[in-house]
Amino acid sequence: MGNKNSTERQQEQPPSPSQPDHSEPSNFTCEICIEPMLPSTQKFKNNNLCAHPFCKDCIIKYAQVKIEDDRVAEIKCPGLNCDKLIDPICCQPLIAPKLFEKWCDLLCERAVLGFDRCYCPNRVCSAVVVNECGGVVKRSSCPNCKRLFCFKCKVRWHAGYRCEESEELRDRNDVAFGVLAERNKWMRCPQCHHCVERVRGCAIVKCRCGSSFCYKCGKKVHQHWCGCNREAYMCRPWCVYPVRFTVFTLPDLRDFL
Repeated sequence: MGNKNSTERQQEQPPSPSQPDHSEPSNFTCEICIEPMLPSTQKFKNNNLCAHPFCKDCIIKYAQVKIEDDRVAEIKCPGLNCDKLIDPICCQPLIAPKLFEKWCDLLCERAVLGFDRCYCPNRVCSAVVVNECGGVVKRSSCPNCKRLFCFKCKVRWHAGYRCEESEELRDRNDVAFGVLAERNKWMRCPQCHHCVERVRGCAIVKCRCGSSFCYKCGKKVHQHWCGCNREAYMCRPWCVYPVRFTVFTLPDLRDFL
């Protein structure tokens, strides 16, 4: 009996007010072509960024003009005084695949516009390489073809040579000598530009041309210490021992081959 009375009381309660209907209207008028559209499925939905009534056909033509003619990456909503952008993902099922790929290329180009970039000097590759870390970058590896190149002077990597000397490389001996100097970490004299190998002794090296320089950073010095690391490379008791070093020139390469 108790269960029966409770069931009757629930049936006697007044019905709750109906929830507000958020369904879209069955028809709308496109603000571009000013044509009344009966099926709501023809309305373009901009991923809830804005709700201006545009038909899909007008959005397709609008996006095509912006991409192909104006080369615009970030396409704004055509609505009056609307600063929202058209979502590319919402347009992907509507526009042609080639047009969408071109749009993606424009978006990628705009994304890397603020970074320092160059093209891989390998003619077979020519991929775009972006310096995302900032600063001065020289020795770089192409993420596509994996070949080394100089990001600063935008040529193949000139091992053992400075950027201003890269255009002077003429034969394979120059290239081999540069690779050897880089592998053995030889330093270049800042005055005569010959490669110097320090075997032992103080970090301040005096070249045979008479110029003194720091073997750690390569800067020319006029005293027996360098500011690159003054505490570590000031004169010590072992500096009384002579510095042993070797000066290499291009003909000396034959001894290593």
